[in-house]
Amino acid sequence: MKSGFLPITAALVLMAFGVRAETTFKVQPDSITDQKAVYATVESPYVVPARTRIGGTVASLSVRQGDLVTPGQVVAVVADEKLLLQINSLDAEISGLQSTLAQAKIDLNRAETLARQGAGPRATMDQARTALEVATSMLQARTAQRSVAQQTLEEGRVLAPVAGRVLTVPLTNGTVVMNGDTVATIGEQPFRLRLRIPERHAVEIKVGDPIRLDAKQLGTESGGSGTLTLIYPRIEEGRVVADANVSDLGDYFVGDRVRVWINAGTRSGFVVPESFVNTRFGLDYVSLRQADGSTIEAPVQRGQDTSLPSMPDGLELLSGVRAGDVLVRP
Repeated sequence: MKSGFLPITAALVLMAFGVRAETTFKVQPDSITDQKAVYATVESPYVVPARTRIGGTVASLSVRQGDLVTPGQVVAVVADEKLLLQINSLDAEISGLQSTLAQAKIDLNRAETLARQGAGPRATMDQARTALEVATSMLQARTAQRSVAQQTLEEGRVLAPVAGRVLTVPLTNGTVVMNGDTVATIGEQPFRLRLRIPERHAVEIKVGDPIRLDAKQLGTESGGSGTLTLIYPRIEEGRVVADANVSDLGDYFVGDRVRVWINAGTRSGFVVPESFVNTRFGLDYVSLRQADGSTIEAPVQRGQDTSLPSMPDGLELLSGVRAGDVLVRP
């Protein structure tokens, strides 16, 4: 009794409120955007080398392949023992010049006192003043040389020029390097997709076009989406090169190949809600309303899922319907 009572009650409620159990849809031609699958590679906007600024020996490496770095982070330290010896030598000279300067000040004070008392010649005072100026200049010169040596020693710290992922580290501890040698290469983040599109589609793509990524390759259920940001004017080997930004692209692998779909022109076709298509025994049917109000089932050929702004669950029908047909929900 219960299994038969509920459907009858639901039908009475729908009739009482004037709600029809069946809905209809009128078939009209729509503009459908064709999509073409192409392969793209994950690339860094810029691959920047972290170079040495002095020659010497690699004393320590702070990173390895795959590490994330920030701008200014120390990736390696290059040491040169000659710089330490030079600094020690300059420290000794500075210490001696400081003593010479102190003695020159004492001699000048003594000569000035004797000159005021008339007990000493002015030539002695002038010689003492000159000696003080020479000692001061020599001390300043040696101090500047030490600053240069200290700065050169500080430049042994190899810094990361950009934020990103360390791609290669071609050196090891103890490697002898020259000024300008590469210690590590860093791929700047965020990564982007570089597409190579057949040139016959060059006139059909433009900056701002959406792209769709394969869900399986991204490891997600819904896949990903992005936008074309740059189309290069040079065609290489029959391919148009373009860049796209994708939010869920990942930040580890560089050079990974991803299948994406791009817009490849528009055409006219019939798109209906998928709920109006009934599948039985591997064949698809729609219910067509006739002029006298009756319905018949007509076989149709299913196309690809086509989501429109006004029809998120749209399905393209390749045959079996024409413009003006009224479909009834099965």
